[in-house]
Amino acid sequence: MKLARVTGTVTGTVKDIPFSAQKMLLVDIVDADGNVLEPAVVALDVCSAGTGDLVVVTMGSAARLPNQTSGIGTDATVIALVDELTVGGKSVYNAP
Repeated sequence: MKLARVTGTVTGTVKDIPFSAQKMLLVDIVDADGNVLEPAVVALDVCSAGTGDLVVVTMGSAARLPNQTSGIGTDATVIALVDELTVGGKSVYNAP
């Protein structure tokens, strides 16, 4: 699992049938300080995340484990919204 910041949405009018009911987000994989490690990853969203949210993303085969993405050829899925992030006993992020 990785931390990511939602930077936008991806919309396509023509998609493979399994993707037709899926919301796609554009996320940047980040470290605990918010530094971008991997920009512009497209991830399916199973938790109604929005632009600006800090989220947890599963990647690879684990991205296909949530019920909503089972059997869909995805490499990244947003599985959680982060409420608070604490590193070394110090709170570094609190959701607005």
